[in-house]
Amino acid sequence: MSVDRELVRQIADAILAKLEQAELIECPSPHECFIKQPEEIRRVIAMGAERLGAKPEPADSAGEMARYIDHTLLKPEATLAQIHQLCDEALEYGFAAVCVNPAWIKEVAKRLHGSRVKPCSVVGFPLGATPGDVKAYEARRAIFDGAREIDMVINIGALKSGLDDLVERDIRLVVEACHENEAICKVIIETALLDEPEKVKACVLAKEAGADFVKTSTGFSKGGATIEDVALMRRVVGPQVGVKAAGGIRSFEAARQMLAAGATRIGASVGVKIVREAKAGS
Repeated sequence: MSVDRELVRQIADAILAKLEQAELIECPSPHECFIKQPEEIRRVIAMGAERLGAKPEPADSAGEMARYIDHTLLKPEATLAQIHQLCDEALEYGFAAVCVNPAWIKEVAKRLHGSRVKPCSVVGFPLGATPGDVKAYEARRAIFDGAREIDMVINIGALKSGLDDLVERDIRLVVEACHENEAICKVIIETALLDEPEKVKACVLAKEAGADFVKTSTGFSKGGATIEDVALMRRVVGPQVGVKAAGGIRSFEAARQMLAAGATRIGASVGVKIVREAKAGS
C-alpha cells in the first residue's frame, strides 16, 4: 500500500497546529471537567476529539503498577541464568511481559508457559536500519519461537529523509506478520533522535500501518522516555493505540508520571525496584 506523502504531511501539520492551540485539560474526573470547563470541552470536541477522559487513576499499589511493566533485559551480555531470573521475577510480581532479544525468546516462552505474562521480543533492534522484509521474517521467527508481543524499531533515517512510503511499509510488514499470528506489535520511534514534527509523523504512520502501540525508545540511544514525548504521542494517536514509555525509567515515581502522561505500558529493566517502591509507599 502506497502512502500519500502530502496527506501524511498535512495530517502531521494539522495535529501540530492543534497541539499548539490546545492546553492540557486536567480534571480529577470527566464529570468535573464538564462542570468546571465546559467551553474547553466544547473546543476540544470541535477540534475533532473522538473520546474524552480524565487522567487515569495512579497505580498506587505494587500489583497495579506491575501489570503495566514489560520486565526487560536486552543487554548483549545477558546470560541464561539472568534470563531465567527475569522470568521468575515476572511470574512472582505479575508483570505484563518479559522482553528479551530474539535468541532468548524460546527459553522465555517455555519459562512463562501457562502464565499471564507475555513473552516479548525485539525486531530490527536497536538501530531500525534493517530492510522491512527482514524485520517481518525476524518477527515471524520470534513468534514461531513463542513471542506474543513484538517491539520493532522504525527506519529512523528514512523517516528523517521524508521517505514516508518506506517507513510505513517497514512498519506494516511487521504489523501484518504479528497480526496474522495474533501477536501485538509495538513500534519504537526513538524520540531522542527526532524533532517534534518527526515524532508526530512517526506516530501517524504507525497508526496508519495498524500498530497496536507506539513506543518512545530502545534504551540504546542518547535519550529515553520523557513526560513531554509520552503526552505528545498520546495526543497524536488518540485512545485507540497504546503508548509504551521506555528508556531511563528507574523509579516508581517516574513510572507513575509516565502513566499520568498517557502511557499504557512501561518498559523497564528495574521493574522489581519499581514495584518494591510502590509496595513500600502503599
